[in-house]
Amino acid sequence: MTQRLAGKKALILGVNRDNLGLALAERFLAEGAAVAIAGRNPDNTAALAKELGVAGFVCDLTDMASIDRAVEGAAGALGGIDIGINSTGWGLLKPFLETTEEELQAMAALQFTGPFRFFQDLLRVLSDGGSLIQISSVTATIMMDDHAAYMGTKAGMEHVMRCIANEFGARGIRANSLAPGGIADAPMSGGGLHLPALQALYGREIPLGRPGVKKDVVDAAVWLAGDEAGFVTGQVIHVSGGQTLRRNPSMADIGGAFAA
Repeated sequence: MTQRLAGKKALILGVNRDNLGLALAERFLAEGAAVAIAGRNPDNTAALAKELGVAGFVCDLTDMASIDRAVEGAAGALGGIDIGINSTGWGLLKPFLETTEEELQAMAALQFTGPFRFFQDLLRVLSDGGSLIQISSVTATIMMDDHAAYMGTKAGMEHVMRCIANEFGARGIRANSLAPGGIADAPMSGGGLHLPALQALYGREIPLGRPGVKKDVVDAAVWLAGDEAGFVTGQVIHVSGGQTLRRNPSMADIGGAFAA
């Protein structure tokens, strides 16, 4: 590895088995960063922290005190924080009129209120010149059936990152969003993108002809967290093979691909 993040201290939220957060943690370590991880499940977080040889903290985005403890603990364990990443998400598939108040509140807590507080806490301890990254989604820009609560909260956090970039630029702090499309090897995709019919369906809507993989997003995150992107802030960087130039398949299209 190139050690592009040597000397930097990173807190990565949303680390779990086989997911994007774990891929980020593994790559940041390989690039020379000191890393702390945070996740919602205490047992999984402790096991992964031991495997990686890093500090691990429980962070439940619905519990403000839990967020405070995770950020404070990570800053203490690392001796400061230069990079903060939120890679959490919850994929609610529900028609607009069928989305309940409880589901909407849960989505807002996990994808807006909690991340908002997470970045507030980070900004209180972040080094001048630090980098904050929100993992967003192409669906914050292009439509996908029956995802209004998910898409709305992701889009809201993209604008929050712009606000952070504007307010804290005087400290050299950069705040950006990375917006993947479908990630074939991520748990949130449910493995469906490995089906040839679904890959072909998405391939028609992606100019580069394939769904993404975790490495695509991790490569972009390493660049965005490092000094090479030192003049990039307030941006949404789509890591989607150009999918925002076209569209997401409809639910009817996807259902047909599964049935094929």
